[in-house]
Amino acid sequence: MAAATTPLRKLVSCVIVNLDDTLLNTDRIISDVLKVFLVKYGKQWDAKVAHFIAGKMPTEAATAIIEDYELPCTIDEFLSEIIPMFSERFLEVVKLLNVEPSRCLVIEDSLPGVEGAKAAGMEVVAVPSLPKKSHFYTSADEVINSLLDLRPEIWGLPPFQDPNLSTEGWSDILSYHPSGVYFGWAGLSTRGVYKMVMSIGWNPYFNNTEKTIEPWLLHDFNEDFYGEELRVAIVGYIRPEANFSSLESLISKIHEDRKISEEALDLPTYAAYKDVPYVKNHFAAE
Repeated sequence: MAAATTPLRKLVSCVIVNLDDTLLNTDRIISDVLKVFLVKYGKQWDAKVAHFIAGKMPTEAATAIIEDYELPCTIDEFLSEIIPMFSERFLEVVKLLNVEPSRCLVIEDSLPGVEGAKAAGMEVVAVPSLPKKSHFYTSADEVINSLLDLRPEIWGLPPFQDPNLSTEGWSDILSYHPSGVYFGWAGLSTRGVYKMVMSIGWNPYFNNTEKTIEPWLLHDFNEDFYGEELRVAIVGYIRPEANFSSLESLISKIHEDRKISEEALDLPTYAAYKDVPYVKNHFAAE
């Protein structure tokens, strides 16, 4: 089934990923920037304040610093001077990469990082680290709940090659199909038929905005099979869709689903469906 054409938002030539300080230590940068900034007011940075402002919104942190150091400036004046100083770190990176800032896409989870990258003239996708605070990241070009929601193709980059099935043309069926985790058989056009566990739903842990179909073929493949035709036959139901308190608990449940699927598909009742023509014989006939 052909994929829908996705409008190109911007053509970029490199990606800078700074999640959980993988590239830039945001807390360290805040301290370094404020040390320099406070000198002009004859003040000395106190590292203890860093713990106090950690995790706060920029305006909240600015208010706290202005009051604590008795600075003769407004919040807007403070932020207008501070934010460009954050951009210097990103500009150092693009200088090493030898590309124009406007051709860079930054994936960032902190507000100071988002503001700094935008001030540097870069495109920014925000993956908020603060729960339910995405409305504060309005300066970003795009805000997503998880990297799973990232669409590289709208930035002129190769799309993710993942096993999710396209839902194009199936929206009416999916709208009333019960969300949950199912098991069954999956046939690959040139490889054979394999056990499968599949989720249908919204993935509440990641706050997906669209209902998805995500099959997991329970087999260790030596190479990718992108581009091959895949047909699935759902033969059993495991559980309803659920939210999870942590990524670890989600992963644990996924592996439990795998165990249930593998054992169930060994039972004669379900094993018989491995040989249905829909998943096994249709390739030879085409």
